[in-house]
Amino acid sequence: MSAPSSSGPPSAAGGRPSTALVRRARKVDRALAAAYPEARCELDFADAFELLVVTVLSAQTTDRRVNTTRPTLFAAYPDAPAMAAADRAHLEQILGPLGFFRAKTESLLKLSAALVADHDGEVPPRLEDLVKLPGVGRKTANVVLGNAFDVPGITVDTHFGRLARRLGWTEETDPVKVEHAVGALFPKRDWTMLSHHLIWHGRRRCHAKKPACGACPVSHWCPSFGDGPTDPVAAAALVKTQGPA
Repeated sequence: MSAPSSSGPPSAAGGRPSTALVRRARKVDRALAAAYPEARCELDFADAFELLVVTVLSAQTTDRRVNTTRPTLFAAYPDAPAMAAADRAHLEQILGPLGFFRAKTESLLKLSAALVADHDGEVPPRLEDLVKLPGVGRKTANVVLGNAFDVPGITVDTHFGRLARRLGWTEETDPVKVEHAVGALFPKRDWTMLSHHLIWHGRRRCHAKKPACGACPVSHWCPSFGDGPTDPVAAAALVKTQGPA
């Protein structure tokens, strides 16, 4: 893993994060774990192939919509060989409700073909192999590694990046630099659940435009407290049971 950038939160000598920052970040994670004990990947899946596919499909749509489409998709094409040989028109019909269905059909056909050609139809359990697959970046790869293979990974989606900056953990905007900076604050074993905690919090309370600051379980440690309503009643009205993907 590359060293975190020298810009951003206070660091100790040698570019390492300060002890105070590490302690504060870990307190936040513990509080979020208590607030969201059910935190998990919100995409439904039965195996690594399904998780890889639904994660790719989740771009520019909601997890709920992908979960609704999933049963029909995998009943027709349960594995990479079947999906690689799929009838394009039929696959487009299944993916129609997700939007951008032609582009997503093309992505799944190329992804499945690459799995068949390069990995005997199986999803590889290594980051360096996953990111070589068509349409798979570090974010998708870390979702699959952490949730299908129990290999710790940090998933820097828009929610994670926003919260990492609001919490003062980093000033980086590049997802890879955010991943490295935040990873330096936590034991590797915590990375996957940390990702779930921040993403759940970002979807439910710490919204992009109007965070529910007055109903936030980590407001005590948040330097951005006050970006949204601090009145508990006003803030509570902003809390969602499930936010946008």
